[in-house]
Amino acid sequence: MSTREQLITSTRELLWERGYVGTSPKAVLQRAGVGQGSMYHHFSGKRDLALAAIRRTAEELRAKAEEQFTATGTALERISAYLQRERDVLKGCPVGRLTQDPDVMADPALRAPVDETFDWLRHRLAAVLKEGRDDGELNAAMNPAETASMVVAVLQGGYVLARAAHSTEPFQHAVAGVLGLLACQATTPSQ
Repeated sequence: MSTREQLITSTRELLWERGYVGTSPKAVLQRAGVGQGSMYHHFSGKRDLALAAIRRTAEELRAKAEEQFTATGTALERISAYLQRERDVLKGCPVGRLTQDPDVMADPALRAPVDETFDWLRHRLAAVLKEGRDDGELNAAMNPAETASMVVAVLQGGYVLARAAHSTEPFQHAVAGVLGLLACQATTPSQ
């Protein structure tokens, strides 16, 4: 792994664990195992490095989701695979946690990848739901955009509840609940 990649990877981990303020250049350098000059050789400073890390996290989150959304199967099967994939629930969503970071939310450049990721996720879920509705799999009266927003809200809320309880159970219940609501929109009962 190149020095630049080590710095981005270390920053991604620290942002997820500590947030922007808690991610000091010193902590990044220690985690990456590189010297101080390395950071400033590749990045203009902490903000520039954090932006690269946030963008990378957002790109990976979208790529993982897209794998499930483009897989074979019905719309409900693909959404179920997305919701039930393996996650580090107690750490929270690496993008969603950034919404709780006032320094990230106050900086338009740092906030942009977060906004873009949630917009993408809602639109992508809506497209899968619309496909299911158009194929006759889902109730014709179901609104894909509203339902997609509900799915994202439940997923992010599930992370919060799990972290608050220090248990994955609330997350699992939230996912099971939203999948149950989606199953109610199916035009034929699941087998």
